[in-house]
Amino acid sequence: MPKIRVLVVDDAVVIRRLVSDLLSTDPEIEVVGVAANGKLALAKLDQLAPDLITLDIEMPEMDGLETLIHLRKLHPRLPVIMFSTLTERGASATMDALARGASDYVTKPANVGSVTQAQAQIRDQLIPKIKALCGRLAVPHPSAPSGRRPAPAVAQPVPPRVALPSRADILAIGVSTGGPNALATVLSQLPRDFPLPIVIVQHMPPVFTRLLAERLNTSCHIEVKEGEAGAVLRPGLAWIAPGNHHMVLRRTANAVQLVLTQDAPENSCRPAVDPLFRSVAQLHGVHALGLVLTGMGYDGLRGAECIRQAHGCILAQDEATSVVWGMPGAVASAGLADRILPLDQIAGELVLRARVGRPLALSQPLAR
Repeated sequence: MPKIRVLVVDDAVVIRRLVSDLLSTDPEIEVVGVAANGKLALAKLDQLAPDLITLDIEMPEMDGLETLIHLRKLHPRLPVIMFSTLTERGASATMDALARGASDYVTKPANVGSVTQAQAQIRDQLIPKIKALCGRLAVPHPSAPSGRRPAPAVAQPVPPRVALPSRADILAIGVSTGGPNALATVLSQLPRDFPLPIVIVQHMPPVFTRLLAERLNTSCHIEVKEGEAGAVLRPGLAWIAPGNHHMVLRRTANAVQLVLTQDAPENSCRPAVDPLFRSVAQLHGVHALGLVLTGMGYDGLRGAECIRQAHGCILAQDEATSVVWGMPGAVASAGLADRILPLDQIAGELVLRARVGRPLALSQPLAR
């Protein structure tokens, strides 16, 4: 199989060299060129024919956002990974880039102890994303581990569907790579009177999750917020787990509340989907509705199993519309998904299932 051809675009010589050297250590990747700004990168595209571009956001002459706009006109499907800083400004620019068609992002190391740690952080983030976006990471199979991060086996048989769906009392969503745009598509089509509370894990660091919630809140009929400890769930309100915290549910005498923890990462993630899905299964059982959208890896597989073992329902995004069919692919391969749907059909399915067991039909339109 030919190597993955990567073009590295960054105005800092040190970063260009660092990224190029790290990528060159992987036998499946070849750095075919570098550029100091977007203008130079665009001029090299036809000659270099890269399979993927890493793109800095802040550059002279033509920055990353402007470059991305031009790039998407010429190559709408070419994978692009943005390099971002863990700052308010960097997070905001990254969210803009994702909305303009960037495939994913990697955060630049901050406050790490040494150059070696910085290199390891970039390598561990960047190389798996390059391989996933270029189709070199196989969907983990639940019973036949593959690749460098095997999926755990499904412990028990999945209960068969023998009746119509039960009434759903909550919607739990897990998503990673490609998630901001996928969430925007799904949540913006839900009506204002959507009768279920919504809890979401999107793999993102602090600041990013708050900005994502704020942006979604401006484009959706429902309300979207970043998770807060002790917040009470209610219909038509979506909570997004804050970066660096797991988010789970607990039942009090009068309500279901959010609990935020900094327990150990699961599936190398915090927040992770599995803890949320487990708590949803425990509290809501047969009335739980889970949705697994686009993302790398297999986070959500064990949690989806818990929801199905409790006779709840699981939906998954299909391969054709996923940026990376890792998380939903793992759930589908394990036979856990009640339905596997293209992205543009998921909101309609959620509305239909939310109506089950409720006397009044939803009154708001699906689209804005």
